[in-house]
Amino acid sequence: MITMNLPAASQHTATGHAAHFTKLDQLLTRHATLWQIKPFHHRQLCWTQSHPTLCDALLNLDENGLQALEADQVGLAQWLTPWLGDDAQEIISLTKLARLAQRKFPTPPRFDTGIPGRKWQQILAFAGSLPQENRALLEWCAGKGHLGRLLSVTDNRPVTSLEWRQDLCQAGLCEAQRVGAKVRFVQADVLSPNSQRYLFSGGHAVALHACGDLHRILAKYWAAGASTRLSLSPCCYHLTRNECYGPLSRAAQKSALRLSKLDLHLAIEEIVTGGRGVERKRHTEVLWRLAFDEWQREARGVDHYLNVPVFPKSLLSGDFATFQRWAAQKKSLAHLKCLDPATWLAKGEARVHLVRRMELISHFFRRALELWLALDIALFLEGSGAQVQLGIFCEKSLTPRNIIIDARKVG
Repeated sequence: MITMNLPAASQHTATGHAAHFTKLDQLLTRHATLWQIKPFHHRQLCWTQSHPTLCDALLNLDENGLQALEADQVGLAQWLTPWLGDDAQEIISLTKLARLAQRKFPTPPRFDTGIPGRKWQQILAFAGSLPQENRALLEWCAGKGHLGRLLSVTDNRPVTSLEWRQDLCQAGLCEAQRVGAKVRFVQADVLSPNSQRYLFSGGHAVALHACGDLHRILAKYWAAGASTRLSLSPCCYHLTRNECYGPLSRAAQKSALRLSKLDLHLAIEEIVTGGRGVERKRHTEVLWRLAFDEWQREARGVDHYLNVPVFPKSLLSGDFATFQRWAAQKKSLAHLKCLDPATWLAKGEARVHLVRRMELISHFFRRALELWLALDIALFLEGSGAQVQLGIFCEKSLTPRNIIIDARKVG
């Protein structure tokens, strides 16, 4: 068995993780009014009373300056120093994590058939961060079992893949048989207490990009069970049945922060660009949502934001008038007249101008919030007696959701 060690910079004792969490918690709490906001809900900058000079500086940013700050966290920290003081640079320092040591392994020809390129690279990076060993593996929320299949073949490990959808189980089984992987699929609801029985004694549970409640329940089940190792990459923290975040660790439970689903969503708003076409569609969607919001406020005579559900992306190939009618119908406003699209698009553009500037500030804190959430899990696992390493398994350019929590029970 090959022993994998983290770089010294990311080797934290339980005390180190607790201190790291405390510092982040203090900073997030101190500046909560700057990031616990709902930019889409406001028709003016949120901080006109509390931070008037910041608002003036934001409104004076031209497009080039805004884009430069959106792409450069270090530069943004320097820009924010007049309002955040030394806290701006400390946030940058505290959100840096070292990358876990990587191992490379050959894969069979055509092993990645049918796997999108970026996803395949993420799987390789995550798998490369894990130790080479032959203990039984449990793949949590497996999908088609790409990660488990890879580790089964490269490390000669028996794998059990838990997945809710039967069609994905069947497709994954076919792929496992194609490459000779020792993988069995189990159709199961991982949120059910029955799923605890698959955390085998002495085994290793893995989860790449398990969302919200799915990674939280895995951490709880693993801490209470007899499985030896856990390697977890959390994602989509806001996908939870609860309206407010329920901290796992004692340190987080003592925090003054109270996190809503919208707050949790902030942690995953950073995305990797998909090119100009994707950027155009994203801009169009934001513009149309805000233009519709301007229309509905006047049409209803109620100056409050009205959330529009997720809509078919095919609508973006049409025009705003079509989207406006669709959204009006969804919100039971079809009886109101949808006239003069150009007026609402112009007002929508003005809102986009404001929303981007509010998001510039809130987004400065998103990695700090994500790390706060990851450290909550790490501290909870340490509280159960595990040794925990926290780091990243790939660079942000591959996926911003690159945090890995690697826990091992001792004794």
